[in-house]
Amino acid sequence: MPEAAGDRPILIIQDGHNPEQKQLPITKDSIVLGRGEDCDIVLPERQISRHHIRIYRQGDSYYVEDLESRNGTWLNGTQIKGAHRLHDNDEIQLALAARITFLGSGATAPLPFEVPRSIGGRLRLDREARRVFIGDVEIDPPLSPPQYRLLELLYVNAGRICTRDTVVETVWPDAVGEGVSEQAIDALVRRLRDRLAEVDPDWQYIITVRGHGFRLDNTGSTGN
Repeated sequence: MPEAAGDRPILIIQDGHNPEQKQLPITKDSIVLGRGEDCDIVLPERQISRHHIRIYRQGDSYYVEDLESRNGTWLNGTQIKGAHRLHDNDEIQLALAARITFLGSGATAPLPFEVPRSIGGRLRLDREARRVFIGDVEIDPPLSPPQYRLLELLYVNAGRICTRDTVVETVWPDAVGEGVSEQAIDALVRRLRDRLAEVDPDWQYIITVRGHGFRLDNTGSTGN
């Protein structure tokens, strides 16, 4: 039985060529995005390859696959190679020229929908430079790559809960098949909390949602 339109995943697309966001349902089990006119979704940006990524369905899950693009594909801030499973609210970047949010089946896109570029609160990320600030103070020395990837994942999800599986796929994409222990995840969260506490010891930014995952609480006082 074919899916109803409201049950299909949605792509929220914003690119430099067209600053207005587009909401497009995924109507086929496999679609190709790129600069080429033969793509299912055409993104006319010079930095984007002719056939840049493929989004496809396998069972009940959807995956994004980088098609050996010249300028790369990022999933939640981490560059990917090959295919990776998609989760609700995942953010895909094509050559840093187009930003795509994947909304899973049954999700409702808010109107108008805005991909969060920043979150109100003391903690701020300069995502292009990979710098982290709390108030006017920069975290120095910089966070380690795993710490930054975890923080960016929580940051771009604007307070939503990120599951442990999503953390593993974002922070350790090459280790998904081998598995990452619960202890490794908890140790990373603990180290990141410690680094944030060096600048702001009075606020707990990373919240553990028992049985679900983690979220960023960036609603602390803007004082100090």
